[in-house]
Amino acid sequence: MNPTNNPSLLVIDTATEYCSAALLHDGATSSREQLAPRDHTKLILPFVHALLQERSLKLQDLDAIVFGQGPGSFTGVRISIAAAQGLAFGANLPLIGVSNLQAMAQQAYNEHACDRCLVAIDARMGEVYWGEYLSSDGLMQNLGEEKVIAPALIVGDASPGHYAGTGWQSYTAVLGERYTQALDSQVLYPKAESMISAAKAKWAKQDLLDPSTAEPVYLRNTVTWKKLPGRA
Repeated sequence: MNPTNNPSLLVIDTATEYCSAALLHDGATSSREQLAPRDHTKLILPFVHALLQERSLKLQDLDAIVFGQGPGSFTGVRISIAAAQGLAFGANLPLIGVSNLQAMAQQAYNEHACDRCLVAIDARMGEVYWGEYLSSDGLMQNLGEEKVIAPALIVGDASPGHYAGTGWQSYTAVLGERYTQALDSQVLYPKAESMISAAKAKWAKQDLLDPSTAEPVYLRNTVTWKKLPGRA
């Protein structure tokens, strides 16, 4: 395993309504994506096979499998990590987990060249998944701790920035009082391709996960993750 700045990575994400996969190889990226909230299990592996086939690659030719580790839909996050584990075990590859909140901020940066992004995803139960990010050499970095929080309890910098995520629309009455520009927020679904920047940074530091110990990030401590049967 060679920690170069040009790894070959397969990225999969099913943590939100969007199902997506991306392949980075020889510095070029290809992707598959579809808005299909209930078809993730049907779509993700065909996406993977199509990406590999069009580049004449096998899983064993890659350096790592990247997955959206959450937060997001509990079912979607479980599908994401289970698929990543299965692929990684079969090809003896390490995993790299990327935050879906960070991926959304990175996507906002890629599309709008924003230096600051506040992400709020509707987490139901009167709460949002929350993260605030700043660009550092093109990589969106979290300013604090990602959290699940009631919108009324959010205290942060209300200076101009890009606002992304379903939480801004779901809780406009509360969040709009402090973040007035959030009324123009954009619903972004994190895509696998947007996880590549963070994944490359982790690869360079060899911040890798063993498939048998990789776990999702729900942020809610009331959820218990059960690993695949037969795994330690």
